[in-house]
Amino acid sequence: MVTSVSRRSLLIGASAAFGLLTLGACGKNNSSGSSFASADATAFPTAWSDAAKFEVFDGLANQAGEQPGWFGKLVSDRYGLTLNLVSPNVAGGGDTLYNTRVTAGNLGDIVVVGVGKQMNELIEGGLLMDFTPVYGAMKNVARFDAAVQKLNEGKDGLYALPTQISTLKPTEPSEGIDPTFGPFLRWDLYKQIGYPEISTLEDLLPVLQKMQEAQPTADNGKKTYALSLFKDWDGNMMNNAKQPVCYYGYDEIGFVLAKADGSDFQGLLDDDGQYRRVLKWFFDANQLGIVDPDSTTQNYDTLFSKMQAGQVLFSFWPWQGQSAYNTEEHMAQGKGFEIAPLADMKVFSYGAPATGAQQVIAIGSQVSDPDRAAAFLDWLYSSEGVSCNSSQTMGAAGPQGLTWDLNSDGKPELTEFGRQALLGDDADVPSEWGTGTYKEGASWLNVTTVLGTDVDPETGYPFNYKMWETYQETTSNPLSDDWSAQMGGATTTMQYLQDNDMLAVAPGASYVAPDDDSQTESLRNQVRSVIVETSWKMAFASDEATFNSLWEDLKNTADGLGYQEVLETDMANAKAQQEAREEVVAEFG
Repeated sequence: MVTSVSRRSLLIGASAAFGLLTLGACGKNNSSGSSFASADATAFPTAWSDAAKFEVFDGLANQAGEQPGWFGKLVSDRYGLTLNLVSPNVAGGGDTLYNTRVTAGNLGDIVVVGVGKQMNELIEGGLLMDFTPVYGAMKNVARFDAAVQKLNEGKDGLYALPTQISTLKPTEPSEGIDPTFGPFLRWDLYKQIGYPEISTLEDLLPVLQKMQEAQPTADNGKKTYALSLFKDWDGNMMNNAKQPVCYYGYDEIGFVLAKADGSDFQGLLDDDGQYRRVLKWFFDANQLGIVDPDSTTQNYDTLFSKMQAGQVLFSFWPWQGQSAYNTEEHMAQGKGFEIAPLADMKVFSYGAPATGAQQVIAIGSQVSDPDRAAAFLDWLYSSEGVSCNSSQTMGAAGPQGLTWDLNSDGKPELTEFGRQALLGDDADVPSEWGTGTYKEGASWLNVTTVLGTDVDPETGYPFNYKMWETYQETTSNPLSDDWSAQMGGATTTMQYLQDNDMLAVAPGASYVAPDDDSQTESLRNQVRSVIVETSWKMAFASDEATFNSLWEDLKNTADGLGYQEVLETDMANAKAQQEAREEVVAEFG
């Protein structure tokens, strides 16, 4: 164990890494902080007679304040706990809130932070509690002991728990019935034009054009467009342009596009690369008149509203178009988004992370009741905890007895309330379960402890209700039936992709690229700005000569701003990520 004195010494060295004025308070607070009631505990209390409020610093949360509704009541009933979420996302993003609280020596009673730098500096600064004394009581977490030990390897104790863990092999896809990416389009209009075969991404454009011609206006009387874009998520590149790249097995890491199997690493500005290919695809689409002219000014919410109204005919992701338009009413009419395969595609899929994803969950060193905190975290990895906490993040079904139950055959099945709450617009929660609507009361933590594709040890079925036989049987509709008939009888997107060798699974490794040094960060910010700006100009260029001229200008300008230097760093990181993937396959199969 690290003593209080050495903790204070570590803080001096950690302060520079934190980018803060001082961390002296951390060592002082930690030396007088709480500890577990007993060492080598084998069981937690079964009831808590008093009430407690925990502050939860959650880097993933999109709400702040006290957890409301049915999830709040459930946690209160189980642990006498009120969860008060502190959310950097709500506070304006960035590291300001994190740095302020770390300076004060208390990030939170429960914390959800990034693996790597954040986790390491919090351990070194004494802001996380070593839960080794009660690890023997964490029976639910014990199922994932290998991942816990790997995460805390090289530390002097156990300080954090991995998230999105699974008993699946890292070469198995982490997603449920749909991958993260894929070319999804309005299947009813695709059917209307005769299900034309689509050989390549480029061959998709005339198909989309015919679909737009088949339905030039939506039900609300407004013009339809095959493609509609938005700028909100732009980062190192134009985010929309990155998505079709994933249809061919690539994903981004900085300015590099890395193939899932490690067979290819492309610089973003390679002349024969996938990024330029997609920019040209956007340009060609715009020349055909099938790109929404609002694309350069609208945000995601505006686009989503258009998709809900039937004004947009293509979705870059399954979850986008389906959540917006695939209502039970529309699907009963045979209308909705389904994947239309490109003959040459191999869709990128994130493998099940054997040692966890890029966030961890931990106990703050200043927590008033560490035993209760450890018991609560262990519950988040239980069957009930996963089903309830992940009901809005990874397709888990929610509380048994409310949204689902076992039927007479012993199979999990959604209740009528569950169908209304999860498949309909929403539903008011019965008073004995809490207050408000189901969606209002869902967990604000926004962190998945166990993948939805993992099998619930209590039912023998996946946590993700969309993978249940009963769900697929009872949600059969004209849309899904027609899609299945055209797809050789496949009942899910994932099944079709796997059966037809159209899935590229990147083994699940928790690799996180090192933070840029100050010089690289400065260069990256300059380069990414010009890449994003010029990419949009290229997509909406007036003619092909202008498109090509903009590309040459982009390469020259980016090189002058330090693109090659940053690319060298990112290429090294991409290859280190591939090594990590190979290592995790060797270790976990």
